[in-house]
Amino acid sequence: MTRFYLGAPPAWVRYTDVPLFISNRPLSKLRRLHRARGPVAIDSGGFSELDAHGSWEHGPTPRKYIQQVQRYRDEIGIAWAAPQDWMCEPWIVAKTGLSVEEHQRRTVANYLELRSIDDTAPIIPVIQGWTLADYHRCVDLYDRAGVDLTREPVVGIGSVCRRQASSEAAALVYSLTVQAGLRLHGFGFKIDGLREVGHLLASADSMAWSSRGRREPAGCDYRAPGSRGPHKNEANCLRYALAWRQRVLAACATQQLTVGCAA
Repeated sequence: MTRFYLGAPPAWVRYTDVPLFISNRPLSKLRRLHRARGPVAIDSGGFSELDAHGSWEHGPTPRKYIQQVQRYRDEIGIAWAAPQDWMCEPWIVAKTGLSVEEHQRRTVANYLELRSIDDTAPIIPVIQGWTLADYHRCVDLYDRAGVDLTREPVVGIGSVCRRQASSEAAALVYSLTVQAGLRLHGFGFKIDGLREVGHLLASADSMAWSSRGRREPAGCDYRAPGSRGPHKNEANCLRYALAWRQRVLAACATQQLTVGCAA
């Protein structure tokens, strides 16, 4: 793994140069953006949209989303943004009432639509599925649409974060990287998952520090510029998040995973 993105609120682009993974949902509400000090990738917020509404009808249209990504590219300086993909966890599929195959078709169709609106926008393809056969079917859908994923610098892999430490997930990542030759970004990977397959991934992200920090009383006196007072827990503490990130990288190192200095 050459880069590990820390899931973060938008304001942190001003305070740290570590790679950050930021959701479009809060970012799109800001009137003023700041140039990032380090690499930034954008999450489309697809899981939240489908979990809350069972569709993308309440989210931005593809054209609006491209306009948002264009703004982030020009004003923040981003490495890439995820498309408006359709997750395939069984509980999400149950909410949409659609099949895994239809979620995959819509994922590929959205990528193609976004690219047709602006082929210079830094949108990456994402493969979705639940079983190994599902993911390879999604790769085939891209191939039939004329998208050779082996030539893409980054390909996101979705719907694995809740089973990433399992042997099934490890076999999946191995099949798509070593055998199929894809350079994968793992969405929402935690320490256990990175110990298992981090050496196979091109990059990964996680915001697991925040849910963990929410359960811990504030243990430091760190205050972000402009904050109104000491924080009650560590859920939004930059110092806590950076310390957690160092533990992730240290855990990867113990498994002889290659993590570059820019990770």
